[in-house]
Amino acid sequence: MRSEKEMFELILGVAQRDERIRAVYMNGSRTNVKAPKDIFQDYDIVYVVTETASFIEDDHWIDVFGDLIILQEPDRLSKNCGKSTDFESNYGYLMLFTDGNRIDLHIQTKEYMKKVYLQDKLTIPLLDKDNCLPKIGAPTDEDYWVKRPTEGFYDCCCNDFWWCLQNVAKGLWRDELPYAKEMFDSIIRSRLNDMVSWWIGLKNDFKVSAGKMGKYFKKYLPESYWTMYEKTYSDSNKDKVWDAMFVAGDLFRILGKEVGEHFGFNYPIKEDENMTRYLKAVRRLPLDAKDIDI
Repeated sequence: MRSEKEMFELILGVAQRDERIRAVYMNGSRTNVKAPKDIFQDYDIVYVVTETASFIEDDHWIDVFGDLIILQEPDRLSKNCGKSTDFESNYGYLMLFTDGNRIDLHIQTKEYMKKVYLQDKLTIPLLDKDNCLPKIGAPTDEDYWVKRPTEGFYDCCCNDFWWCLQNVAKGLWRDELPYAKEMFDSIIRSRLNDMVSWWIGLKNDFKVSAGKMGKYFKKYLPESYWTMYEKTYSDSNKDKVWDAMFVAGDLFRILGKEVGEHFGFNYPIKEDENMTRYLKAVRRLPLDAKDIDI
């Protein structure tokens, strides 16, 4: 596996030799001193270019970066799916190499760069041939800190969490596993993750990031809460999905009450109790049931 030093020499060497490339900057986890360092960190690189067409027309210009396992060109895929794209301003190459390194490379015109450069505070300039990159402060992850919930968002999160659990329950009773699991993993988990993030935020003065998709939850949750969170992941066994659902409800209740109390929001305890009773009743239902006895 090529070292970080070798990768930066390669990335900057390509830019220095190519007159079409006028500047280089980096964002992502490698600019964040708080992010864990490991062998899977990719290189989020942007080349500021005079134009994009000559790069896009040459399928082999990226060969210089190494032997590929797989390449993804998100903008080309989006265009092929009928989505609006602007190849002339910005184009991306996501490259995974046989030595395990990964580069997420974007080429941008100067005009496009000026619109987006200051939008991400986790940005570091690496090369600037024309002094075209705007001045930017030291990188900080503050843009990714957990945001304080408004009362409206809190109410929506609580109501949606408890409301959508009925959909998981009926999916399990009907033996519709794909529906039940998707409802739980997409909707319920999203609301649970919101509440976990807010709880982590309030415990850290809302000056931390919980990470993309909650990847830092384990770092910030006490062991007992993390153990509960782990148990919200089940396999395809219906009883285990039921168990995971009730654990999710218990954890949501604990965190939701504390978040609500902190901000002066009303936790919907009546909805919680009603739905918990309903879910227990549905779990007991025989498969030939003709009505639901709560």
